[in-house]
Amino acid sequence: MKLLGKIAVITGASSGMGRAMALEFAKEGATVIAVARRKERLDEIVKEAYEFEGQIIAFKGDISNKEDVSNMLNMALSDYGKLDILVNNAGVMDDMVPVGEVTDELWDRVMDVNLRGPFYACRKAVNIMMSQGHGNIINTASIGGLNGGRAGAAYTASKYAIVGLSKNIAYMYAKNGIRCNTICPGAVDSEIGVGMKNPSEFGMGRTQAGMASLPRSGSADEIAKIALFLASDDSSFINGADIVADAGWTAL
Repeated sequence: MKLLGKIAVITGASSGMGRAMALEFAKEGATVIAVARRKERLDEIVKEAYEFEGQIIAFKGDISNKEDVSNMLNMALSDYGKLDILVNNAGVMDDMVPVGEVTDELWDRVMDVNLRGPFYACRKAVNIMMSQGHGNIINTASIGGLNGGRAGAAYTASKYAIVGLSKNIAYMYAKNGIRCNTICPGAVDSEIGVGMKNPSEFGMGRTQAGMASLPRSGSADEIAKIALFLASDDSSFINGADIVADAGWTAL
């Protein structure tokens, strides 16, 4: 049991990578507060975890809502007395819109979920972790946060910011027992693209140019295994790293 007795909060846990992470962590003994807007989907994974060593607790919340973020972390403290692991996984795409076509509404929506929410969570989490002398933060970034041609302007900017924020946290709090790393997936089978309703023709044309070199898509379970490694003591010397998981897509 790699996470026996650990208390974890995972956002975006109702589907895709977040769902897989919640189940993987619970299998390894963690108590997981699974956060998402769709409570009915969370209830499904709560049932799946009944026979695991750990457990999953459903928390209906919106990562872009500061009060919801505060409440999900307060729940860890009030119910379990500590917060060992925070995984900021919730995210939205941006219709592959280049900067010349980005509306204020699109920019705000992407930044609210992909950057402001994780910032709120990290800010509160590090203060909790400072007081207890340990903690582990994992932020889901993207190869779009390391390269400029894999998404639209808003998504790319948000993920670059998450990478920078994570490195800053890792350095600033390294002597306080707190680690912070990012996972940077390539193409993964998930629901993140479902919300794309009006993709930019120009943006899609440019970003699709790189798809020819894609070896394969990944699975949510493969990303969850990486998250488990980063959440466990197996990765105790890894801090401030960006773990690229893309089957070699960006190695070209």
